[in-house]
Amino acid sequence: MTHSTNPLARLSMMLKIGRVSNLPTVWTNVLAGAFLAGVQTDPTKLLWIMLAITLFYTGGMYLNDAFDADIDARERPGRPIPSGQISAKAVSAIGCALLMAGIFIIAPYGALAVQAGVALSLTILLYNAWHKGNVISPVIMGSCRALVYVVAAWAFADLTPTALVWGMLAVFTHIAGLTYAAKQESLDRIDRLWPLAILAAPLVIFLANFNLTPLAIVALLLLAAADVYAVRLLALRRQGGDVPRAVAQLIAACALLDAAAVALSGGSWPWVAACIVAYVICRLFQKFIPGT
Repeated sequence: MTHSTNPLARLSMMLKIGRVSNLPTVWTNVLAGAFLAGVQTDPTKLLWIMLAITLFYTGGMYLNDAFDADIDARERPGRPIPSGQISAKAVSAIGCALLMAGIFIIAPYGALAVQAGVALSLTILLYNAWHKGNVISPVIMGSCRALVYVVAAWAFADLTPTALVWGMLAVFTHIAGLTYAAKQESLDRIDRLWPLAILAAPLVIFLANFNLTPLAIVALLLLAAADVYAVRLLALRRQGGDVPRAVAQLIAACALLDAAAVALSGGSWPWVAACIVAYVICRLFQKFIPGT
């Protein structure tokens, strides 16, 4: 087992394991959860909750590499663990520490927030331990993102309004759809396209249960365009790598879904614009650090 001693190379490896290019989408998840709960957003608290969710997400990615080390050795030998850059034991320890740190950060925000954080941690662990060959793994992953909304909402107030429930269902269906596609990534193919119809569910949920605003219409149109682009990549597969590219696009599009949720919850244009900018930043970051 060889371990990199170059600090920059080691930092690059750590960022790669954590798929940090996708972090803007979990930050916007926090915004969406707070707005859907109908509470005033305190910028300082937002930043703390975003930090906690950053730790949950990154910890989950570390555990993903640790649990998938044997599979990556066959399918993606260039990943840090199978290539000998770091041990699976070290990656697993870092992942667990990050989850615990996330719970520690949200502890001051009340028992409900902590309960949601613990539930999120357990769901992350369940997904990583049981996602290979598991037909319901998209359901588990979708539940992870829905729980991010709950953590954010309950950190601000002990409320679970109907709007939050609809938002959770919207993000759940989007993530479940992209997780289905991601399960085929190593094969660079999609066996069946019809399950991807679930990607339309967030649009239907938002249109059916919220009053549209001009800002929301813009966000929903951007989300629809991003999803159509990704599904087109999956359907045509004109060149190698189209499946991973589509999955990365769908991950980034989660920020556009959050933009719609914020707009439909009464968020002003700077908050909505921040979510849209997060999508752009995510796509740019994915060019340097793979999102999958």
